[in-house]
Amino acid sequence: MWLFITIGAYFINAGVYVADKFLLSKKIHSSIAYAFYVGVWSVFNAGLLLFWPWTPNLRELTLDLLAGFLFLVTLVFWYKALHQSEASRVVPIVGALVPIFSFIFSFVFLGETLSKTQLLAFIVLICGGVLISIKQTKVYLYQKFITRVREVAGDIFGEVPSSAQPTSRLIVNSVVAAVFFASYYVLMKYIYTYQPFIGSFVWSRLGSFIGVLLMLFVPDWRRLIVEQQKGAKTPKNLLFFLAVRLLAAGAFIMINYAISLGSVAIVNALQGAQYLFLFVIILLISAKFPKMLNEQLGGGVFLQKLIGTVMVCLGLYLFIA
Repeated sequence: MWLFITIGAYFINAGVYVADKFLLSKKIHSSIAYAFYVGVWSVFNAGLLLFWPWTPNLRELTLDLLAGFLFLVTLVFWYKALHQSEASRVVPIVGALVPIFSFIFSFVFLGETLSKTQLLAFIVLICGGVLISIKQTKVYLYQKFITRVREVAGDIFGEVPSSAQPTSRLIVNSVVAAVFFASYYVLMKYIYTYQPFIGSFVWSRLGSFIGVLLMLFVPDWRRLIVEQQKGAKTPKNLLFFLAVRLLAAGAFIMINYAISLGSVAIVNALQGAQYLFLFVIILLISAKFPKMLNEQLGGGVFLQKLIGTVMVCLGLYLFIA
C-alpha cells in the first residue's frame, strides 16, 4: 500500500513542478526568505487537530518540534544549493544522495535492512532518476570528465583553482542538504513508529512554524524576508495557485504517511518515479507547445532520459514483483 501512496505522491509533485513553472517567479534570492515562506504554510496543518485531536507528552513534543525545526534548516541549505547553481545540477546530486544517506541512517538508528532484490531496485532507481533529471549529456566525454575532476579536487600538491571554488561550494551545500533531508525523514520515521501519524505530523509542522517566528527576531533575516516579499510576483490566477499549493501539501503528507508505513530509504529512492512522471509530462507538453516550458529534449538528451526511464520502470517492477 505504501508503495502506491509514494508513487501517487510523486506523480502529484511532478504536476506541481510543471504548474509552478507557469505560476511562480523563477528565483527567490534568499534561502532564508524561501525557508520562511515555506515554513509559514506549516501553521495551516494545525486544522487537522480539530478532526484528529491528540496531545503529546513532553518527550514526544520535543521530538516533534525538533523534527519540524530540522526541516526548516534543511530548506535553507537546499535552497542555498539551488541558488548557487542550476536546478539541473543540484537536483541530481541531492536526489541521489538523500536515499543513500537515508539508507545508512535508517540502518544505523532504526535497524532497517533491504533484501537483495530491494537493494538492487534501490540502486537502479537512483541511477535511473539521476539520468532523467540531469539536463546535459556530455559527461560521458572522457576529457571533460577528467578536467572537471581536476577542477574540483585540484592538484594533489596544489590548491583548488579559483574557477572551481563555486563548484566546490555547490557540492558542499548539496551534500549538507542531502544529509539534513535524510536526517529529517529518518527522525520522522522514528516518530511515526511511536506516535499517531496525524498528531505527530501536525506537531512537527508547528515546529517549523515556531522556527519561522524565531527567524523574525534576527534583524538581517527580517530585512531579507520583507525585501523578498516586496519583489514577489502575484500569480494571475489566485485560485489555481492555491489549488497547486494544496496539491503540494497533500503530496507532502502522502510521502510522510508512506514513510510511516514503509522503508525511509525506499520511499526516497522512489523519487526517480517523480522524474519519470515529470519527463513524460514535459514530453507531452513540449510536443504541442515547444516553447512553453523551454526544455531541451533533442539529440542525446532524449536518449539519456529514455534510458533513465527504462531503469526507473525496471526498479519499480522489482519492488512490485
